[in-house]
Amino acid sequence: MQTILGANGQIGEELAKALKRNFTSAIRIVSRRAKKVNDTDTVFPADLSVREKAIEAVKDSEIAYFTLGLPISSDLWEKQFPLITRNVMDACKINGTKLVFFDNTYMYPQDGRVLTENTFFAPVGRKGKVRKEMAEMILKEMQSGELEAVICRAPEFYGPGKTQSITNTLIFNNIKEGKKLKVPLSADKKRSLIWTPDASRATALIGNTPDAFGQTWHLPVDETHPTYSQFIALASEIYGQKLKYAVVPKFVFKIGAKFNHRIKELQELLPRYEHDNVFDDSKFKRRFPDFEVTTYRTGIEQIKNGQLSIQN
Repeated sequence: MQTILGANGQIGEELAKALKRNFTSAIRIVSRRAKKVNDTDTVFPADLSVREKAIEAVKDSEIAYFTLGLPISSDLWEKQFPLITRNVMDACKINGTKLVFFDNTYMYPQDGRVLTENTFFAPVGRKGKVRKEMAEMILKEMQSGELEAVICRAPEFYGPGKTQSITNTLIFNNIKEGKKLKVPLSADKKRSLIWTPDASRATALIGNTPDAFGQTWHLPVDETHPTYSQFIALASEIYGQKLKYAVVPKFVFKIGAKFNHRIKELQELLPRYEHDNVFDDSKFKRRFPDFEVTTYRTGIEQIKNGQLSIQN
């Protein structure tokens, strides 16, 4: 049995599909309102902030995947994420279950350096500090030998379906709605974006590779690392129209933060848009040379075709 904790977001759903396709049909879906992704899935509704529920959720599981997300609220993250992480780690130790921890880059410096698995943690804001605390909890357990675990880390998402990210919101949602595209702070800095189905496929692969455990892995991205202006030029070619965009300066976000809670919560991520934000995935590509990374062209084409099918 392989169990997905927080399974009904985009990463969790794609992970369930990848596991069924490539590794196992014995999949348990765990979330507050758990729903099957594959016909063969079993479901277990659970609040993982309750320790006993976490223990029950991973019972009889060989591997548990932590893909749980929370609404973008610093208060909620500080209250819930460390507690849930501790409960899940304890549950895995009690049940003899291996843990695959899906992580992001919030805890990294936002200053233009190329990000590797060895980059030190230097979070800018409250949510970054929470993610640093969570990652360090996992690393401590891994290093002690108390827990067999692996960290899979992804940069900013772009993708189909339920994918939530600044890029999806400001680029693809605006294309769909016929609005001018928005670019945060600068259109000429290099960016690494991960196609969400790739992130899930790679996580499934790592979780089912025994010698990958005990390490941190950067998940694979298209190595071209385009600027937003290049990314939008490619999208314009694929959509067959000149997509116009405006660069939103920092002061506009600061004003918006006074009136919009979500914009306020995004403030700590803005520095990454002032600098190149390049994510080094060379370790993964050396270990898994046959993994096919979705190119930006292919990803954008799939988003376009998905939108057309919805519209039609």
